[in-house]
Amino acid sequence: MVDAPVSLDPGVLVPVPSLSAQQRVHALTSATAARRERAAVKRRLKQGSVTIGQVIAEGADDPAIAKLKVLELLQSMPGVGEVRAGRLMDEHRIARSRRVRGLGPHQIRALVERFERP
Repeated sequence: MVDAPVSLDPGVLVPVPSLSAQQRVHALTSATAARRERAAVKRRLKQGSVTIGQVIAEGADDPAIAKLKVLELLQSMPGVGEVRAGRLMDEHRIARSRRVRGLGPHQIRALVERFERP
């Protein structure tokens, strides 16, 4: 059985496969675990028990952290709210939709230098 088709490109419809009940449960469990992990990382950042550089490095090996939006990462830093996070992203030319996995080496260096000064 196939759900309604989805359009990836204009004029091209691709059918979305249906998931079994077991597959749905597995997907929901995995998604919940990833959200909890991202929340824990943001909490550790806010508490100061981990640095932004450590989180970005963890994102190289951990898909849940890799999918964390940089805007949320910055807002989790002590003293950084929505406005300051947006300004930092603009300053370092980071798209608002960018995720940790998508950061370039110059952007990583700039963020680490900004938040890990002695």
